[in-house]
Amino acid sequence: MSTTPSKTMAALWMAGWLSLMLVMAVAGRETTRDLSVFQIMEVRSLIGFTLLLPIIHRSGGFKAVATKRLPQHLARNGVHYFAQLGWFYALTLIGIGQVVAIEFTMPIWTALLAASFLSERMTTWKIAAIVLGIVGVVMIVRPATGEINPGQLIALGAAIGFSISMALAKSLTRTESALSILFWMIMVQMIVGFVPTLYVWTWPSATMWGWLFVIGICGTFSHYCLASALRYADATIVVPMDFLRVPLTATAGWLLYSERLDAWTVLGAALILCGNLLNLKPAAAPVPARAQ
Repeated sequence: MSTTPSKTMAALWMAGWLSLMLVMAVAGRETTRDLSVFQIMEVRSLIGFTLLLPIIHRSGGFKAVATKRLPQHLARNGVHYFAQLGWFYALTLIGIGQVVAIEFTMPIWTALLAASFLSERMTTWKIAAIVLGIVGVVMIVRPATGEINPGQLIALGAAIGFSISMALAKSLTRTESALSILFWMIMVQMIVGFVPTLYVWTWPSATMWGWLFVIGICGTFSHYCLASALRYADATIVVPMDFLRVPLTATAGWLLYSERLDAWTVLGAALILCGNLLNLKPAAAPVPARAQ
């Protein structure tokens, strides 16, 4: 589905993504204290499906989400499901700021995949944005010892999975609506997680149900924002905007869980912001040809 490219619209949709993902990180940290990751993912999908039904009805019914690219939806959402499982599980092993920071090795893989398979152009500004973002992330993570926590490896695996999912989502936006992409994400993940959830199910407390609803709402509409942003700009533009989630989550971890927020974190956040500003720099206007 063709959409006029607009970095401004992509940035606005990504602002929605950032806000919802920040809230979901906190909700994920709270729910993983008492509930299985499989259960969290399944309830999230069920809530998301319920929330999506009125939107589908208003859009003309299920014909609005009909697709001729089911294999691509299956591939994208299968990868995304296991990446999301890893992301939630990593929250039980390391701090939320570190989970999100490690997740931001994702732009390296996304940029390579987008350039290799989606024919997206790697400009100097895009490369500079990615480099500054990664340097900022390294400053924030910087392991205190030479040992690598298993949670860090799981978060890294999730990041690679997310990058594959991002590239496949960008490919889908060429023919699919944001609503269709979101619908098939929920359906595939709900089916994949059904059986594992039966084996680990425990009835949540009232507090946990509240957090699960927060995850369901944020997890559903954050991906609508992301799919919409990808319709307005290349993945190599959209993904570096997401770097802002690192300092935002690090701040939330400091305020809510007493996770560290020091001068290195602030410096890393400043580099990430600079990278985003460079990435939003408009392309140079073509030089008019001289009259003969």
